[in-house]
Amino acid sequence: MNEKEVNILQRRTVRVLTGGQILGGFALGSTLSIGSLLAASLSGSPAWAGSAATFSTLGAATWAIPLARLANSHGRKVSLAAGAALAIFGAIFVITAAAIGFFPLLLLALFMLGGGSAAGLQARFAAVDLDSASSRSTGRDLATVVWATTIGAVIGPNLFGPGEFVGRLLGLPQMTGPFLFTIVAQFSAAAVFWFGLRPDPLLVAKDLNKAKGGLKPKVSIQTAFATLRAYPTAAFAVVSIALSHMVMVAVMSMTPLHMHHLGYDLVVVGFTISLHIAGMYAFSPIFGWLSDRFGKIRIVLLGQLIYVAALATAGFGQDDRTLVTLGLFLLGLGWSASTVSSSALLAKTLPAEEKTNVQGLSDTSMNLAGALGGAVSGSILASVAFLGLNAAAFIPVSLILIFSGVVRLRSNQRS
Repeated sequence: MNEKEVNILQRRTVRVLTGGQILGGFALGSTLSIGSLLAASLSGSPAWAGSAATFSTLGAATWAIPLARLANSHGRKVSLAAGAALAIFGAIFVITAAAIGFFPLLLLALFMLGGGSAAGLQARFAAVDLDSASSRSTGRDLATVVWATTIGAVIGPNLFGPGEFVGRLLGLPQMTGPFLFTIVAQFSAAAVFWFGLRPDPLLVAKDLNKAKGGLKPKVSIQTAFATLRAYPTAAFAVVSIALSHMVMVAVMSMTPLHMHHLGYDLVVVGFTISLHIAGMYAFSPIFGWLSDRFGKIRIVLLGQLIYVAALATAGFGQDDRTLVTLGLFLLGLGWSASTVSSSALLAKTLPAEEKTNVQGLSDTSMNLAGALGGAVSGSILASVAFLGLNAAAFIPVSLILIFSGVVRLRSNQRS
């Protein structure tokens, strides 16, 4: 395959991934927003509300490496479709758990829904499988696929009302109607990935690498850690992705419960989460362009500064709906800047034969960090209120800033 054909395939791949991400995005709002309310209801304790974020992100962490290995052996289309299939079964189990009032089944359902999140995260790396080392559009292509999630993810929470209406018509338990939309959307996304990614971009990239005398890809966790030790900048990217996700999940997952305690209904909560998700995805092309233009580490740091503004706004304005909403929007912007630029940095830094392996480890680390954030956020909220939760979220932000200084110092010493 010559360079012109590769460029045509790259553009087509980005379009297909964009379509699949639009559909897959419909699941995000239901999983983390209504999931926290269902967890509190079925468990009988608001302290379990954070389990929705914990188990969905834990599921995404668990599925990330198997899906990465599936992609490495059979291509992106098989892996992405498999992740969507896991989400479909997860949504079905959510409805079943609510119907029979069995909380452990809800936790399993949320764990399986994490497969859809893992596939969505993997799709951003699929957008740069065919990017050459000299390409200046790595951030732009990756950000385009991240941006595509905006449409479904923003519309999704606003379907809470219609979803409940459809659910009542079908006799479904309260708060489970929106998961019907999740099933339809994920099935459609699986079809787009399966039929659209032909030829498969990752398999083509591997063939091109072999033709150039590249090494056979190595697949193991030990090899991934060894690669990160050899490439400190890639290690910084992995840590930045993980800790930035921890901050976002910890605060966002508790916001629906906090607003519910303030007396707001699902419509208001859904609107707030929609604005937050818009911040996460809608501006990603801008951050992708900025990372290509001004440097990826600089935009990671910009994301942390936005986080500082977000946590201060939401925390000190915890009793004001407008300030909480503004804080959540800024939280989404901070996540976007950090994740897009860090992911592009990771893809740009690694050698071709190590990318898939380390990307799987990165997504696992990202979701484990998110699971930890979700796990402790409920207890922190119960102990020190929403202000205390936002204050605690400054800790991971500080760690990223410290690590960036260490990486820059080592780079200066080497040069």
